[in-house]
Amino acid sequence: MSRERVRIVVRGAVQGVGFRPFVYRLATELGLDGWVVNSAQGVFVEIEGASDRVSSFKRRLKTEKPARAIIQSCESSHLDPLGYKEFEIRESTDHGGKSALILPDIATCDDCLRELFDSQDRRFRYPFTNCTNCGPRFSIIEALPYDRANTSMKKFEMCVDCAREYCNPANRRFHAEPTACPQCGPKLFLWNSLGEVLACADAALRQAADEIRAGKIVALKGIGGFQLLVDACNDKAVRRLRERKHREEKPFAVMFPSLEGVCECCRISEAEESLLTSPEAPIVLVQRSPSSLAPAVAPANPNLGVMLPYSPLHHLLLCDLNFAIVATSGNLSDEPICIDENEALERLRNIADLFLVHDRPIVRHVDDSILRVIAGRGMMLRRARGYAPLPITLRQAQGSILAVGAHLKNAIALSVGTNLFVSQHIGDLATKPAYDAFASSVADLPRLYEAKPEIIAHDLHPEYLSTKYALQQASSRVAVQHHWAHIASCMAENEIEPPALGVAWDGTGYGTDGTIWGGEFFLVQKASCRRAGHLRTFRLPGAEAAVKEPRRSALGLLHEILGDELWRQKNLLTDFTRAETKTLRSMLTHRVNSPVTSSAGRLFDGVAALIGLRARTTFEGQAAMDLEFAVTPGVTDGYPFALREAEPFVVDWEPAIRALLDDRGQKVAGGVMAARFHNLLTNTILAIAQRCNQSKVVLSGGCFQNRYLAERVTNQLLAAGFQPYWHQRIPPNDGGIALGQLWLATSPIRELT
Repeated sequence: MSRERVRIVVRGAVQGVGFRPFVYRLATELGLDGWVVNSAQGVFVEIEGASDRVSSFKRRLKTEKPARAIIQSCESSHLDPLGYKEFEIRESTDHGGKSALILPDIATCDDCLRELFDSQDRRFRYPFTNCTNCGPRFSIIEALPYDRANTSMKKFEMCVDCAREYCNPANRRFHAEPTACPQCGPKLFLWNSLGEVLACADAALRQAADEIRAGKIVALKGIGGFQLLVDACNDKAVRRLRERKHREEKPFAVMFPSLEGVCECCRISEAEESLLTSPEAPIVLVQRSPSSLAPAVAPANPNLGVMLPYSPLHHLLLCDLNFAIVATSGNLSDEPICIDENEALERLRNIADLFLVHDRPIVRHVDDSILRVIAGRGMMLRRARGYAPLPITLRQAQGSILAVGAHLKNAIALSVGTNLFVSQHIGDLATKPAYDAFASSVADLPRLYEAKPEIIAHDLHPEYLSTKYALQQASSRVAVQHHWAHIASCMAENEIEPPALGVAWDGTGYGTDGTIWGGEFFLVQKASCRRAGHLRTFRLPGAEAAVKEPRRSALGLLHEILGDELWRQKNLLTDFTRAETKTLRSMLTHRVNSPVTSSAGRLFDGVAALIGLRARTTFEGQAAMDLEFAVTPGVTDGYPFALREAEPFVVDWEPAIRALLDDRGQKVAGGVMAARFHNLLTNTILAIAQRCNQSKVVLSGGCFQNRYLAERVTNQLLAAGFQPYWHQRIPPNDGGIALGQLWLATSPIRELT
């Protein structure tokens, strides 16, 4: 029988998932000789043996791969046999360019869970149990290839038992880089607010559980950073956390001990259950049911962000408690989460009563990811643990480009060959700690891949801190309009080629004409992109102040319609004092500190205020959320609108606002008005799509996180023969901007015409 040698290069997420032991077992089962090795580019394999067995190996390599492995390419070449006598796993190499995919942090697998709660197992109640199928990855890696020496676990020397498992190809901990046990691995400690040790190991965990039962706030050092924990049924304790964290009304996420616990408090669909129990284990927004949860967890919100334990430490704590806990990011509002225990002691001292910490260093902060099921699919709202930094893959290589994203919900992105790596959620760049986290991430991602970006892509807005950073760099720079980047990110994610109609609706973004855009329609052709239409503009009295005061957006809408007549209609000014009215009238009359906007987000705000839902907000998007939650089901009619027939199309909302004011005067229910407003918006998108006559319609921007809006418009478009596309793996909000900047950086259609 003929003998042959084949070299195989496997690229993708094939490190840290048990791929080499899988290759070893497959080769030895088939009686093949050769070797397998991790490299900075992926996994390299050489096999030698009978031709039919080599063919079987190549086929089964793809079909029987480990569940968490992602094979992007599998290239093989035939070579002359060398006479290998055995199959071996060789030491990793780090030569050449670095393109192997880094796996995200993975929730605890069933095998590790069984060990965790088996009193006869040597890892019984050990909170850092993991194997090749689960555990920390992105949060601990320092360099490629993914080997223990390149992770923050390098400081922990394996004991004899762990080393035996680590070196045994038949063991599921073979080359599980974070593997450890109570004898040799990280240790747990409970500190008071002065950093004094109160307890160690399992006693620390049990005492932390007791303190949570007693209503105390515990800062827990998790996989990707600190979380603040408190009993979710103790309203007084939850309110104390709100006061200390300076988070007035924004909902807290809740971690439940089990799926059954979630089902007792929420109504969850099959798709939502699938996300909750997945290895990514994100926070999932679901519909609440009446329960014993504290009202302060998510005030006036029909939804709840829920998650299940995803690390051994969480599993042990929730098992001991057997009740739901608030598990929110370990930070002050507008700051990044803490990752170091000493930093946490300083920054969280006035929030947490106690600190449950460990001595395994966290290399980079990784928040919990947040998803919402829309139109039967998971939509990413915050992309971090479990998903970052897996890439979006293009058909053609782009060169080395760094995109620095937006100012709010910042994430950055880097292109390496055909892979577009999008970082974990970084956050709003409003504070120095947040900007420092951004600068650290900008340095970190290129360093991991040893990339030297030739181009830096950034937003047009000159005052974004991400833009200012880009303008200070020596690299070539490319400015990309904010809303065009939104559309491009959705096109890149869905692998869409022009032509298409893009609908970008969000709060604010800097337009090419110097005004504030946010209700945009783009006609994307193969060689060009133009702004084909927008919502009618109005002024925002007080500029940035209007973002936090929907009543100001409402005033801008009314002034656009009524002009000076507005000031004589006192019934429309009840949200303002006489002094405020005088100041705002001067702003609008003299066009001072009242920028022009086409923003759909600000239109949402204004309508929420006119309906009487909210005059002021305490967090971004609150008024728009109120408007979505208020919708009365079953209302099919929408408010009227006018549409300029010639391009650029202008959607005139004046007829809608006048009709809404009539409804208000007739005491029509707020839920009906909210539904008619939403229906108006979906009708405008369909009308523009019909005029532009493009079969593909791309939906992006923060407004499409609104479930009612997104589902109604996609259903209408499908019924009318259009093909809508929306986000799934990348957020529709500003967390997706960097991907769009990256996709457009070298594109001939980057400039709007």
